[in-house]
Amino acid sequence: MVAPELSKLIQSVVEDYLVDGERRYDRAQVAERSGVSPQVSRKLWMALGFPAHQDDAVEYNDHDVEAVRRFRGFKVVAESDMRQQASAARALGLSMARLAEWQADLMFAEITARVEAAVAEDSLTDQEKIAELTLTATRDTIEAVSQLQMYVWRRHLAAALSRSLDGGTAEDSTREIAVGFADMVGYTRLTRHLHPDELSMLLEAFESTTTAAITENGGWVVKNVGDEVMFAAETAAEGARIALAIQESTMVVGGTPELRVALAYGPVLQRLGDLYGSVVNMASRLTGVARPGTILIDDGAAAELADDPEFDVQNLRSVRVRGFNRLRPHLLRPKE
Repeated sequence: MVAPELSKLIQSVVEDYLVDGERRYDRAQVAERSGVSPQVSRKLWMALGFPAHQDDAVEYNDHDVEAVRRFRGFKVVAESDMRQQASAARALGLSMARLAEWQADLMFAEITARVEAAVAEDSLTDQEKIAELTLTATRDTIEAVSQLQMYVWRRHLAAALSRSLDGGTAEDSTREIAVGFADMVGYTRLTRHLHPDELSMLLEAFESTTTAAITENGGWVVKNVGDEVMFAAETAAEGARIALAIQESTMVVGGTPELRVALAYGPVLQRLGDLYGSVVNMASRLTGVARPGTILIDDGAAAELADDPEFDVQNLRSVRVRGFNRLRPHLLRPKE
């Protein structure tokens, strides 16, 4: 079997295995079997990030029906309005879509390598036997990835629940935390000159060093967006340690551009895994005005760190930035 034919076979087997069942329901039938209206099932389906099929398109199976039942079976979901339900579905869909995009090439390559090795070892030409090998490789690979994914998710969920319970707050609520940003200086210019492989290595170095600095100092990564990482910590002191560790780690890794880092502390809205509010905006604006290789903090963080012997905080002149008429930055350094 030539490579293009094998790729098509693998794609077909993997898709059938993942969908796991014959498509035999349209939207109205899914709604009837799950106990929701067709309008609600359509909104939830689209909120999860899936294409909006025609109402009479037979695109669904028993797993789709069960998914709607389970989602609507959560007490907090059943008691919320449609906007809140769609918001929760959208957050889940976006997270899973990003994860799937990253995994797709990796898993296809792994399955292909296993099938090609087995075919070559036994000199197979029979398509039915190759299809059986492909199904086995698909099942083993997806099972291994699923177990690893479940392990990582459970550990992250345990950490997130601990932070939530310690703060005494729930989703869509306000809590006082430290929020910071770190971005690479000259990233736009670099992207014009770097080969894609070099750019990938640069981003990998940036993400790995910043993630290590954040997690090792008690914080968590909120998100990575290109040349920027957003992080959070329970206290201003933890946030300051993270900021200093990020700058220090960048100096150690050769070839990595200088960073601008900023930190703000105060009440923040936590919603669907992201953070919002003026404290977040302030940290972002301070990042924009920070000089390469420095760390700026806001009044809230400066007040929290004022008597901490671990840090040196120097007051700077006020600056004007978008959204803040007079923003007073403070320079953060380790105490010598």
